[in-house]
Amino acid sequence: NEGDLKKKDSAKKKCSALTGSARKIKDNAADWHNLLLRWEKLNDEGFKVAGRIVELRLMRTSAPAGSSSLQTGGPPELQDECCKLKDIVDKMASMVMKMQHLMASQQGVQDLEEFQFRAGGRRLPLFHSWDTKAFGDSSRALLESFTEELKLKQMIQEELAHTWSSDLCMVYMSCWLHQPFIPPDARLTLEALLLETGHRPL
Repeated sequence: NEGDLKKKDSAKKKCSALTGSARKIKDNAADWHNLLLRWEKLNDEGFKVAGRIVELRLMRTSAPAGSSSLQTGGPPELQDECCKLKDIVDKMASMVMKMQHLMASQQGVQDLEEFQFRAGGRRLPLFHSWDTKAFGDSSRALLESFTEELKLKQMIQEELAHTWSSDLCMVYMSCWLHQPFIPPDARLTLEALLLETGHRPL
């Protein structure tokens, strides 16, 4: 169980030598991990809701006029599912805002390091091998991926219930599930961040 890395780490804080920039960067890495876990959970929930929206939509468009099937899965039920999907996308938007705060926090650490150590930078790495800029670059790459993916999710949420084409519905469903703006490289970036900060054993 990967759980909340911050909680897991808190038991070690008393004996930890990490202070200042190193502690902040390690905490930020744990926050990234936890946000991505929650995002994946929301993505799975959203996919199920989107699937129900498609079923209800196609049921209504394929039923003959006056059919009793129009009474089931009608506008109220469809509206309920659309509201659920919007709520999920709103939660994802809130998570991207938290990612923006993490990026700002990381930039603050980098600015402080540059002020303290000037152009030459810190002589020794904070953890294993990365300099402070590398942490900022990783955070920026993750933020850009999730920002673009959020835009796609928002578009799908707005269009899905109004789409008459079953083929286009399937395209939307596939895009939601496979998250094209969050490539494998993004997950590798997170794993590298967790390895560097000691959340994963080398």
